[in-house]
Amino acid sequence: MKIILLYFIIINLITFFLFGMDKWFAKRSIRRISEENLLGFSFIGGALGGLMGMIIFNHKTAKFSFIWKFVIVLMSQIALIVFMRI
Repeated sequence: MKIILLYFIIINLITFFLFGMDKWFAKRSIRRISEENLLGFSFIGGALGGLMGMIIFNHKTAKFSFIWKFVIVLMSQIALIVFMRI
């Protein structure tokens, strides 16, 4: 159980920082982190970090096409957690 918790902490921190880095890159017109990577890290356990990154950095909050994909990832992650009873 400790390993699973550690995994979720690390993947959420990474995802949070990826959202922050992408926002920073966007402001400076630097090559961005792809939406597929942002959604991918969210999907493998980093949805909470992604959500916090979206809120804190105000990133991807106006892009509806990203938000609905993110909501699907978030809902599937919640369903998996409930199903596994973590």
